[in-house]
Amino acid sequence: MDGAAHNDDQLRGGELVKESAAYEGQPGDIARARDLAHAFLERLQSVHGLPVSERAMDMVQLVVSELLTNACKYAHGPCLLDLQLREGRVEVTVWDSEPMLPVPKAPDPGRVGQHGLEIVMAVSQSFEVHREPVGKRTMAAIMLADDPGGNASGRHP
Repeated sequence: MDGAAHNDDQLRGGELVKESAAYEGQPGDIARARDLAHAFLERLQSVHGLPVSERAMDMVQLVVSELLTNACKYAHGPCLLDLQLREGRVEVTVWDSEPMLPVPKAPDPGRVGQHGLEIVMAVSQSFEVHREPVGKRTMAAIMLADDPGGNASGRHP
C-alpha cells in the first residue's frame, strides 16, 4: 500500500493481532494511516467477531492521525505505526526519530493549533511516551467497546 510495509498476525486462541506500516512523511501518509486503522478495526469486527463501537472507530482514526501528524511534522526521517489488539483495546504506537518527548501544553481555548496531544490524552484510556535508542515511541490505547459506565475515554475511576 503506497510505501507502507504490513504485518498482520491472526487471532487464534488469544494470539497477537497486529498491523504495522512505515511512512516517510509524504503527502497522503496521514490519510493512508487512517485508512489502515479503519481497515484494521473492520477486520476485528468481520473476521474476528469483536465488537468495535462507532466511537472507537472514530477515536482510533483520530489518534492515528494526531500521533502520525506529530511524527511527520517534528521528526526527521521515517516513522512506524503499529496497531495492536490487547485486552479489549487497540494500542496505537508511533515510533519516530525525534528524541525530544512531547510536553502537553496548558489548556488554552484561544490557542490556534497544537491541541493534538491534549486531544489524544483526553480520548485515550492510556497514554505513554518513551525515549528509545533512536528517537521515541508514543503509545495511546482506545477501548473497542463503549464503556458501560458512560466514561467516554473508557478509563476506570
